[in-house]
Amino acid sequence: MAVTGPAELLATWEAGLARQGGGRALLLHRAARPGAGTDALLSVPLGERAADLFALRRALFGERMQVTLDCADPNCGEAMEFELDAAAMGARPRLPEGGLRVAEGEWVVHFRLPSPADLTAVASLADGASPADGATDARRLLGARCALSARRAGRAVAEEELAALPEPVLKRFAEAAEEADPAAEVTLNIACPQCGTATAAELDIAAYLWTELDAWARDVLLDVHLLASAYGWSEPEILALSPLRRRYYLELCADA
Repeated sequence: MAVTGPAELLATWEAGLARQGGGRALLLHRAARPGAGTDALLSVPLGERAADLFALRRALFGERMQVTLDCADPNCGEAMEFELDAAAMGARPRLPEGGLRVAEGEWVVHFRLPSPADLTAVASLADGASPADGATDARRLLGARCALSARRAGRAVAEEELAALPEPVLKRFAEAAEEADPAAEVTLNIACPQCGTATAAELDIAAYLWTELDAWARDVLLDVHLLASAYGWSEPEILALSPLRRRYYLELCADA
C-alpha cells in the first residue's frame, strides 16, 4: 500500500472533524484506496473495508496496537492494557461463488455480504423505535437489501416479498455472513488478570484509527506552528520534511 502523505492525511482529518462514525470511516477508507469512488467504497463487504483500514493503520502507525479496556465486573473495574498485532487482524472475506446460499425450510435464498451502505440504511431504523422493534426491523431490512434471489417451495419470490423473510432464514443468513466475513465485526474476549472475569468488547478499527489520526494531526500542526514561528517556513515546506528531520529541527529550537 502506498502511504498517503502528511498533507493528504491532514486534509482527511480536517474533513472528518465535522463528521461522525460512518462519515469518518468513509474518509479513512478513501485514504486507504485513493483511486476508489464513493459508491465503490460503500458497496464493498464490511470485512474488506476493515482489512483495508488495518492495512492503512500498519502503513501509518505500525503493527502494534495498544488497547485499553475496563474489566466487566463492577466489583473489579480493573483497567486492562494489552497489545494487538494489526498484521493478524482484518482477514478478507471468503465469499463463495454466487453469493451466500441459505436453505431453511421451504426457502432457498442467495445473499451478498453486508456493506457500509447497508449499515447506514439499517442504522436509520433505530431512531424512534424500541430496541426490540428496531432490532427486528433492522434484520429484515438488512436481509431484504442483501438478498439477491429467493425461492419458496420452488417458486421464485417477488422482490417486494423479500422484506418479509422469516426469522429462521435471517438467522441463518447472519450465521453464514459471520462465517464468510469474520472481520466484519471483531470482538475481543479478554480475561481480567486481577479477577479472571472475561470481558468482551468490539474492536472498531475505523474509530480506533480515527483516534490515532486525530492525535497525530494535532501533534503535526503543533510542529508546524513551532517551526514556522522559528524559521518562517510555510506549512507545505514543513510537511515536506521527513519526520526525522522535522524532529531534529524542533530539538534545535528547544536548545536555542
